[in-house]
Amino acid sequence: MARGVNKVILLGSVGKDPEIRATAGGTTVANFSLATDSREKDASGNYVDKAEWHNVVAFSKTAEFVRDYVKKGSQVFIEGKIQTRSWDDKSTGEKKYRTEILVNELVLLGKPEGKPTTGAASNARATTTQPARSQPTAAPRAASASDEDIFGDEPF
Repeated sequence: MARGVNKVILLGSVGKDPEIRATAGGTTVANFSLATDSREKDASGNYVDKAEWHNVVAFSKTAEFVRDYVKKGSQVFIEGKIQTRSWDDKSTGEKKYRTEILVNELVLLGKPEGKPTTGAASNARATTTQPARSQPTAAPRAASASDEDIFGDEPF
């Protein structure tokens, strides 16, 4: 039987500043909403803009990258997978569901706010599954899960 593919690619704007927390084991987690826009024709032939909202979750070094560089209004490219969690509401006993995008790679598009950058490099990248690609020293270096030991002295 063929294997399925669970891959999501999004390009959109962050709806509000990310919420950062740590798990009991010390793993950093970032949650934020992402709006993607589309334009469709309505029944009378006029174009109507429509926003779709996505719940996004990043872990470890990518979550730290989000904490340091991603803010409300930031435009980001995200590659990840979709996951739906379910739980029983403690007060009502109802079954609740939440569909989320789990980030494998995040690219911050444009100049990161609050962090000085110089030169032509304007994109910053974070990934949890692959080693970071080389970036000019003027731009923030991408974080990855495999880089945990070498980032101890990095100033960002």
